Amino acid sequence: MGTTETRYSTATKLARIAKLSASDPLKRFDSLMHLFTEESLAACFHGLNGRKAVGVDGVSKAEYGERLESNLKELIARMKRMGYRPGPVRQVLIPKGDKAGATRPLGISNFEDKLVQGVMRQVLESIYEPLFLPGSYGFRPGRSCHDTVRDLQHYLYRNPVQTIIDVDLAKFLRQH
Repeated sequence: MGTTETRYSTATKLARIAKLSASDPLKRFDSLMHLFTEESLAACFHGLNGRKAVGVDGVSKAEYGERLESNLKELIARMKRMGYRPGPVRQVLIPKGDKAGATRPLGISNFEDKLVQGVMRQVLESIYEPLFLPGSYGFRPGRSCHDTVRDLQHYLYRNPVQTIIDVDLAKFLRQH
């Protein structure tokens, strides 16, 4: 990284944001652009799987990585001057596991957009993760539907339960 980098790493900054968020649930974070650095974008770059499908632009991880430093500098410059615009998302229909012949749409972002989304995901997780209740499982890092089922099983085993209601909201919402 260049000489303009501060002595604080991205991980340190994100940990500080998480601590501030945990200590004051009403805290507003107005300025987050300083978290989009060569370091944070490069970390996202190295964390991405190079064998994933490419977006509309056709750029792969290997191609973007050939000029990684200059690509990241250019991306940051565009973001700072408000010139960065996410590209269109390529839609691919993938088979649904539960129904023969049924498909669901999957959106595939351009490679550069995946980098920006990765840093933004880290920032948003740092702000909101400390605020979520322990019993919240949906789309959270380190949690899965298996954790939900296990914790529900433990709860039902330890507590007397009179009634269990099973509701399929997806089908209900499709009908209305």
